[in-house]
Amino acid sequence: MSLRVALDAQLTCGTATGIGEYVSGLLAALRAEGVDTVALSAPNFDPWRFDRRLLWDQLLLPLAASRAKVDLLHCASGTMPAVVSVPVVTTVHDVAWLRAQSHTRPYARAYFGGFQLARYRDARRILVDSAFSRDELLATAPIDPARIDVVYPGVAADVANLERAREDAAPFVLAVGTVERRKNLEVVIRALAAVPRLRLVSVGPATPYRETCLSLARSAGVAERVVFLGYVTRARLLDLYARATAAVVPSHYEGFGYGAAQALCAGVPLLASNASSLPEIVREAAPLLDPEDVASWSEALRDLCADPLPAERSAAAGRAACSARFSWQEAARRVLRAYELALV
Repeated sequence: MSLRVALDAQLTCGTATGIGEYVSGLLAALRAEGVDTVALSAPNFDPWRFDRRLLWDQLLLPLAASRAKVDLLHCASGTMPAVVSVPVVTTVHDVAWLRAQSHTRPYARAYFGGFQLARYRDARRILVDSAFSRDELLATAPIDPARIDVVYPGVAADVANLERAREDAAPFVLAVGTVERRKNLEVVIRALAAVPRLRLVSVGPATPYRETCLSLARSAGVAERVVFLGYVTRARLLDLYARATAAVVPSHYEGFGYGAAQALCAGVPLLASNASSLPEIVREAAPLLDPEDVASWSEALRDLCADPLPAERSAAAGRAACSARFSWQEAARRVLRAYELALV
């Protein structure tokens, strides 16, 4: 089937996070499969301002899709318009706004939560990043499960082909992702008190939760060992993955967990929580810890620092299998099949 597809690429603009990584990877993979894919975005329109996001989602995106003369629109960022003139496939990365964001502003919860949940029922097909996210979606909305496809996102080649760099500098663990409450950096900060010299380096856009973490670090006496770098360049991110003693993903709630998948594919030792989608994504490739058990995190971090070689060897041995599981080529083929089903 010859298809012309519009892909909502607005979240690749500016400080792109996991969704931006998803959209960029999917765009390249679809084009590599020969799909005529049009990326729709307004680079000068800040996607992180709520009013701009609302205007993009509900007015500018459907207008752009109509003008692009496409067969369907893929709303790949978790939001979709109320009114659109072409068939829609949507990706629902998670339902965190309904499950784990009760502390956020009510208007944001209403728009990204209940309002979007109602929109999903109008999509021809729904893609989700994990079986966990599928089950969460079905638990919150009366959607026919036959219209939902589980498609694991891919991990980019520059991460999967990363060359690890061993060095004698002070060890550090790396946390990648938006600094927000559900990411639960607190458990790692508390654990640092029992692990001398180890640093926590966080990469990703900040929310007010960053100040909570800094205050906790000061109280725990580890403030000088907790570093928030904010958004970094791709080259800097790859360098940090190359040098990190381990990656940590202590989240309470993840629809997929790009930080975990990237670490697995890059051969970086990983410690992850045993919550939400992470057991599904990590499987047996890394230890899974209770996100509330500080003692377990301290013990695991101490073991890593005392003798990093076993974890390093295990991570290196498993990276090829993980890279195959999180393949953009396979993801693109599954997404293309969903497009075809949407147009039947």
